[in-house]
Amino acid sequence: MNIREILEKNEEYLLSPYAAHSVESKGRDRFEEQCDMRTVYQRDRDRILHSKAFRRLKHKTQVFLAPEGDHYRTRLTHTLEVSQIARTISRSLGLNEDLTEAIALGHDLGHTPFGHAGERALNEVCKLGFAHYVQSVRIVELLENDGNGLNLTKEVRDGILNHRTDGKPSTLEGKVVRLSDKIAYINHDIDDAIRAGILKEAELPGEYTKILGTSTKARLNSLIRDIVENSTDKPDIIMSPDFEGAMSGLREYMFESVYKNPVAKSQESKAQRMLMELYNYYRENIDNLPDEFQHFIYNLNQENDRVVCDYISGMSDQYSVNKFEEEFVPKFWKK
Repeated sequence: MNIREILEKNEEYLLSPYAAHSVESKGRDRFEEQCDMRTVYQRDRDRILHSKAFRRLKHKTQVFLAPEGDHYRTRLTHTLEVSQIARTISRSLGLNEDLTEAIALGHDLGHTPFGHAGERALNEVCKLGFAHYVQSVRIVELLENDGNGLNLTKEVRDGILNHRTDGKPSTLEGKVVRLSDKIAYINHDIDDAIRAGILKEAELPGEYTKILGTSTKARLNSLIRDIVENSTDKPDIIMSPDFEGAMSGLREYMFESVYKNPVAKSQESKAQRMLMELYNYYRENIDNLPDEFQHFIYNLNQENDRVVCDYISGMSDQYSVNKFEEEFVPKFWKK
């Protein structure tokens, strides 16, 4: 018996009956021989971790655009925090931690430079529309590996697609990631906002902190514990009404106090205009796209508008600024 088969047997005995067992996966779009050391979900996790899109997350905005300081979250550190929270919940519930981790690591691969501001800009300027969760799936199904994608299992792709607020993941592991994403960003965005001087811990609504806690550590612990206590031995991932209401209330407070705050968002309109200009430029100058993106158009018959979005959404914050300067800022002539 090889190592993978031992791991699959362990899942049979150790995991909850509601967990997604590796041997029951609906598989990949393209057949592959099984690995003798890793389960299908472990292989998916590794493929995401080694992808180019994952590496680019370290230079993409989470909430604060181009902050001065090393301790503000990026899209990569957000992803790692989501993964940690989701793994803790899945382990406590006897769910498949490998599937959970793969979904968590891949959930934001399709995010644009400059966070949701960039996403809104591309959605507005592209006639085909743009949503980061759809783009994340497009990356793993097509864009990585020169048009071959990562060939991930259906369960991982389903979890990535459905991590959004109104998503409906088909696995409990996907549901864990969906909630963990919110737990992570609400709490680390509070931490970053306090660091930026936009708010103080004491200013958070007491009706919510009384339930959730008065520190990031306390809130994370109480939210995770509430999910575990209310979901144990159940075919769903749920929170108690009080905690769910408090988390939703705190999220709404963050939208009004931070996500729409003029200090935190002072550069967003500039970033959005810049990305729109880049989109229009490349849409009119397709042959100026890098060769790998022209390959998608001329060899794989992908629509021009979508490929331009692929290129721009994959940029890091600084790379998009550099490309804008390259295409639009006059250069001084030297002999």
